Amino acid sequence: MDYNDVLAAAKGKVGPYCKACPVCNGRACGNTMPGPGCKYPGNAAARNYDKWQEICVNTDTLCPNSTPDISFELFGHVFSAPIFIAPFGALDLHYGPLYDDRSYNRIMLKSAAEYGILGFPGDGVDPTIMKYSVDVITEFGGLGIPTIKPWNKEFLFEKFDYIRQRNVFAIAIDIDGAGLPFLKKMNPNAGSKSVEEMREIINYAGKPFILKGIMTANGAEKAVEAGASAIVVSNHGGRVQGGVPSTAEVLPEIADAVKGDIRILVDGGIRSGVDIFRAIALGAEGVLIGRPVIPAIYGAGQEGFNIFMDKLTGELKSTMSMCGASDLKSISRDMVRV
Repeated sequence: MDYNDVLAAAKGKVGPYCKACPVCNGRACGNTMPGPGCKYPGNAAARNYDKWQEICVNTDTLCPNSTPDISFELFGHVFSAPIFIAPFGALDLHYGPLYDDRSYNRIMLKSAAEYGILGFPGDGVDPTIMKYSVDVITEFGGLGIPTIKPWNKEFLFEKFDYIRQRNVFAIAIDIDGAGLPFLKKMNPNAGSKSVEEMREIINYAGKPFILKGIMTANGAEKAVEAGASAIVVSNHGGRVQGGVPSTAEVLPEIADAVKGDIRILVDGGIRSGVDIFRAIALGAEGVLIGRPVIPAIYGAGQEGFNIFMDKLTGELKSTMSMCGASDLKSISRDMVRV
């Protein structure tokens, strides 16, 4: 079975919004909401993908011939690749009834842990979904990062109390989820957080803390000020706000502002090992990939996941070899042309 076989097997199992496209570029699903699309005008997901493709890699094969090392360290743990799985919720609504959040998160977290990476399971209105994911993470040695919505402080602390009692690698908040209507309806209201509020939240969490949804250098500097351990440069795939720039466009200025002060990850339209190379060259240390993982799992379960990851890691190693990078730290900005 190869990747094309996986996608063929996924057709008819995902949908009706996801088409299990050969390249998940945000065009076939457009602005379908709910579904894998994005908010009006429906072009942010496509822009994310397109902007990576505008960046060329500079080949240089006058270098030692060796197999590139793609191992990646984060918070004291070494992973097999700089690739993590982005969070998703309401799987049965967005992608079809074959999986719900619990069954998808179980197979995703298991597959990722056994591959030597980890997943970021999502959160939702139903609090038992987060608890289930945390229990699964604990079952697989703590290799997972529950990604919590920016609820009000009281609700966040309740969730953190549950997490802190278990073996969990780190905690994330997708702070750009602040615009979701169900958060605004809470009493007291949830959503955006001041630096002071976020510092209190991070201190209470008591674990390495990742802020997902950073799109400006100023936002990244505030994440550092609040005490975050890492950020994910992300526009939520265009699902929370239309008319936004791509992550590839803002990543270099964010890296210039805070690299060395905080760990930097990025997501949004990354679909190949070449894209991963581009992201690292522009200042990220690792990436999150979301949408394409779903048809891989819907099509062939853990085997589909492994086939997709093998594709990504093989492409990354090949690109590194062709550009003279022996390991991730030797990938530099002069290896790409923007």
